[in-house]
Amino acid sequence: MNYAPSEQPAILVADDNALNRELLTSILESEGYQVISAENGDKALDEIGKHKINLVLLDVLMPGKTGFEVCRILKSRFETMLIPVVLVTGLTRINDRIEGINCGADDFLSKPVNRQELLARARSLLRIKEYTDALDNAETVLFSLAESIEAKDPYTRGHCDRLSTYSVALAKSLGLSQDHQRALRRAGVVHDIGKIGVPESTLLKAGPLTTEEWAVMKQHPVIGERICAPLRSFRLILPIIRHHHEKLDGSGYPDGLVGDTIPLTARILQITDIFDALTTDRPYRAAMPQQEALRTMREESKRGWWDAELINQFETVLSSSIDSWGIEWAHAS
Repeated sequence: MNYAPSEQPAILVADDNALNRELLTSILESEGYQVISAENGDKALDEIGKHKINLVLLDVLMPGKTGFEVCRILKSRFETMLIPVVLVTGLTRINDRIEGINCGADDFLSKPVNRQELLARARSLLRIKEYTDALDNAETVLFSLAESIEAKDPYTRGHCDRLSTYSVALAKSLGLSQDHQRALRRAGVVHDIGKIGVPESTLLKAGPLTTEEWAVMKQHPVIGERICAPLRSFRLILPIIRHHHEKLDGSGYPDGLVGDTIPLTARILQITDIFDALTTDRPYRAAMPQQEALRTMREESKRGWWDAELINQFETVLSSSIDSWGIEWAHAS
């Protein structure tokens, strides 16, 4: 597998032994790979921060941060978690392998390194990285599309950013996992992407919608789910997109779900969506002060629409966190 210079995948080799670094570099460069070397764990992290790295080969026993520690750091950071990591080690104990797996390592190589095995593993993991990069590009297109939809309406400027911030803060206060917090952050941006299937005349209409217009509008969660469904990385986001307009009494859309059958993450985004809508200027009314908006939401929860416990928790989050969020406020205080 030989690459043109302009498309060389970059492989980071981290080993405190200069001879080992030279050997791995020689093998990889002979196949057209670009190699960046580091003599310890801290230097490896520094190089990853400077370059776009496609694959990392880490010696386990290095001075300072070990290969285990560097791997754990990479897999804990959103921007580096999808970079494949191979631990290169002379350790043979099963406990060492288990520790590597727990750190998030994608593969292992035993010392002394076999040339053919090294290249086979590198090709396989780089192929996987290509797939994940393609998915990442697809996600970027979806996010750009969602932002363009938001930009059409001057009254919703900043809405997606606020929803992401609100939803993550509420999810964190409830003890939801990092995966669900990440899903809510992304759902804040793409939750209404299905509105691309709604005519602008309907989206931007200042007055009440007709029965026909409302029927079209109620399909946007279904359209949004369909647009995002091909991406496996959106597995936790799809239920939020589809169900953030449901109501606890079953009168919402598109599926008329009742009570706890509405996913918690969808209910979280729903609460923050309603709050932001009420506290933001609209063509037909001025923004409500925050406390008035919360009172309105509580009254609606008594009708069986919203989750009253989530509203109470959201008020707590607002009062404790609002000064530190640093987002652009487009609504009344």
